[in-house]
Amino acid sequence: MNDLMEKQRVLLIPYDLQFFAKDGEGGEKTEQPTSKKLADARKEGKVAKSKEVVNGVALLGFFLSLRIFLGFAGTRFEEIFAWIYSIIPDIVKMNGSGLTIQTTEGIFQSLLLRMLIILLPFLIVGFFTGFVANLIQVGWKPTMKPLEPKLSKFNPVNGFKRIFSKDSIMNLVMALAKLFLIIYIAYTTIKDQANNLFILYDIGLKAALSMIFQIIVDTGIKISIVYIILGLADYMYQKWKFTDDMKMTKQEVKDEYKNTEGDPQIKGKQRQRMMESSQRRMMKNVPQADVVITNPTHIAVAILYDNTKDEAPRVVAKGEDYLAKKIKDAAKESGVPVVENKPLARALYATVDIDETIPPELYQAVAEILAVVYTERNQAV
Repeated sequence: MNDLMEKQRVLLIPYDLQFFAKDGEGGEKTEQPTSKKLADARKEGKVAKSKEVVNGVALLGFFLSLRIFLGFAGTRFEEIFAWIYSIIPDIVKMNGSGLTIQTTEGIFQSLLLRMLIILLPFLIVGFFTGFVANLIQVGWKPTMKPLEPKLSKFNPVNGFKRIFSKDSIMNLVMALAKLFLIIYIAYTTIKDQANNLFILYDIGLKAALSMIFQIIVDTGIKISIVYIILGLADYMYQKWKFTDDMKMTKQEVKDEYKNTEGDPQIKGKQRQRMMESSQRRMMKNVPQADVVITNPTHIAVAILYDNTKDEAPRVVAKGEDYLAKKIKDAAKESGVPVVENKPLARALYATVDIDETIPPELYQAVAEILAVVYTERNQAV
């Protein structure tokens, strides 16, 4: 019997360990990410964004700029060809005599400069559209963290895991969807223009080039729009996945709160020490007070009036219950008069903080008590 129970216990141990491993330390990530965790992730360059949106917007910007700047580019290309043909006779004359390395470099530099002028509008549009697409998705907070080398990226095990991860599957699905849609859009566009393509041999060169260019640009714009739609769907997925990956366990939330706000128990002890220190300072002011006004048992407020410093009487100590008793005991030990006035004691305790002067609406009531106290003090002297 004992042997059977021992075998059952041994068989159950792995399940117990699994249970505690799952629900013990850390637990499941069920809590939404805190603003601090999102801010820390952003500093590391981890944000929810879709490259497909950037590619789609950049592609659309390219085809639109191609339509806008085609005339400019065509004119510049004609100028380049005219320039090349104009310098050919001079190159032939210099061959063998004046064609040096410096001359050749000068020709190529001039050619590159002319080509750069043609490409400059397209480069500006491409940079601007890519920048705006990223800015709309993640906002403006540049960081160099993603560019820092990490040894974990060279780990073959991690690379193998990434191949069969959810992201890889999603990227494969997105790539197949893009390929299918691009082929479909190109096929339908060319099919609609089939009648025009058959007459290319019967029209002039410029008209044929213009027609081909128009077909290419229209196809490109349609593909770009579909690309952006797919990118928006990918962005929604990336945002959901990022939020899901950033979720925290209850213990992580507690630990973060302790690290940022401090341990509640420690903060409670600190507040208690501060309160005790404040009370000790307050109790030192009681012997200097002119009068202590009481409830009579629950509230005590000590009043001091120094006409050389203050425009009105000032509350130097106040408390209720146990602290009120300590204030009254300290006043009696120091010979400070204790006067019972329930309404005035409640009003002073509720409306005036320590080291503040009393409000004007209480001047009359406090003045009457101080007048009696001063009179009795003068008679005693």
